[in-house]
Amino acid sequence: MKHDIFVVTAAYGNATVSALGGQRPLLPIIAQSGAAGVEIRRELLTQTDLKRLPELRQAIAGYGLRCFYSAPEALFTPDGSLNTQLPRLFAEANQLGAERLKLSLGHFSAAADLTPLATFPAGQQVALTVENDQTECGTLAPLTAFFQRSAGTGLPINMTFDMGNWHWVGQGALEAARILAAHVGYIHVKTAVEANGGWRAVPPDAGAQNWRQLLAALPDSVPRGIEFPLQGEDLVAVTRRFVSLLQ
Repeated sequence: MKHDIFVVTAAYGNATVSALGGQRPLLPIIAQSGAAGVEIRRELLTQTDLKRLPELRQAIAGYGLRCFYSAPEALFTPDGSLNTQLPRLFAEANQLGAERLKLSLGHFSAAADLTPLATFPAGQQVALTVENDQTECGTLAPLTAFFQRSAGTGLPINMTFDMGNWHWVGQGALEAARILAAHVGYIHVKTAVEANGGWRAVPPDAGAQNWRQLLAALPDSVPRGIEFPLQGEDLVAVTRRFVSLLQ
């Protein structure tokens, strides 16, 4: 089975994106690599970029790429309420023609009111996906509780399973995959190595050797996103190598 591979623009590094003048110049690189799509990162968009999302949408489509949209926002705020920025973020995702909007979970609790989510995501053209991030909010307990409740109420929300972020929260990725696999709709592929008392993201074949086992524990039919560093003189060749590896 040939998997759909998305390339996260942040994989090229903020310095490269800045030097190129934004994320748009990465599109031909990603298209030539054989990837199915691109994950556009909101944190790498300037205010001018945000006013030109329809133009970026046309460029993405022009290269025959699909689009996911990632925003550095949480679904739930520190007081446990739903993020009031959701309408704006969904509007941006729609302008981009994105299939998914990716957020972190944030401060979900058993007392959280999920009622607004019963109608809000369902009325969007963009699917909502929630990722395990590198904070306490991205640990197994709150994620499991959220997805059990959301699935139980039929909410159209799935999980972006980041293979590497479990290192940052000190939990086992394989155990998380066993528990959460049924909710996973997208996989961020990366692993990590210890560096300077913390963790550093690296390509899968440069880090933990169980990455293939971990992928095998996750749904085989969902898209896979490259979120590890893509570096080298020939970015097309580097990207193509990893697209082929993960396909």
